[in-house]
Amino acid sequence: MTVAEMACALNLEEIAAGDTQREVTGGYAGDLLSWVMGRAQAGDAWVTIMSNANIVAVATLADTAAVILAEGVTLEPEVAELARTKGINVYSSAQDTFTLCAKIAALL
Repeated sequence: MTVAEMACALNLEEIAAGDTQREVTGGYAGDLLSWVMGRAQAGDAWVTIMSNANIVAVATLADTAAVILAEGVTLEPEVAELARTKGINVYSSAQDTFTLCAKIAALL
């Protein structure tokens, strides 16, 4: 499934778009950025409530397919612009982390 297909299936709000045709191959949920850096896999859809600029760096280092901000979290305009500049797919959802992860797992 592509990032675009996942975003459509989960009714996600686009904040920043990179390669939306990239394949989502797994999922990861976490808010401790150093933990995510060491454990998220390339191609994962990363679900978090973190919203600072460091998520862009972590998504780049971990090579995640997308970042999904749960529980209605959104980004400050300058962080969204940084994500766009770096080609990072970032979406927001009103759903909680557990629900998003269950739905992602069902899609894969």
